[in-house]
Amino acid sequence: MKIKTGIGQDSHTFDNESNKPLILGGIEFDHPHGLKGNSDADVILHSITNAISSVTGKNILGDKADELCQQGVTDSVEYLKLALKDLNDWQIEHIAISIECLTPKISPKIEQLKSNIANLSSIKIGDIGITATTGEGLSSFGKGNGIQVLTIITVSRKSAS
Repeated sequence: MKIKTGIGQDSHTFDNESNKPLILGGIEFDHPHGLKGNSDADVILHSITNAISSVTGKNILGDKADELCQQGVTDSVEYLKLALKDLNDWQIEHIAISIECLTPKISPKIEQLKSNIANLSSIKIGDIGITATTGEGLSSFGKGNGIQVLTIITVSRKSAS
């Protein structure tokens, strides 16, 4: 069996000038402001997409996502689906997600996030770990200016006989 590990990161500031909803992990959060971005700016799904891209070497966020945004496709689930297709015969074994923000509180929705991400990724809920921190307010994310997400993904492929 061959194993690869990928890392992804994404961050966005809050869009204090619009009524855009806050979408994280494909779930709407009760928060007065969404995140700035051409898409729904779902930093969790963007981070997962980037982690997959680091495994496959095929960058989704950027040209492909920008092209989709210009066509009106702003749902980050669609970008994740493209990245998942690029995995081909690689199987996701585990997704570890670390979220840094002051608001919203992530802990009350961790199980819902895990369930949705597991469903989107076709893996078990138990194969997803999510942690959240304010970082003791040391960064702009911990001070409430936006959200940063880091993701590590582990994938495997059975060796050819």
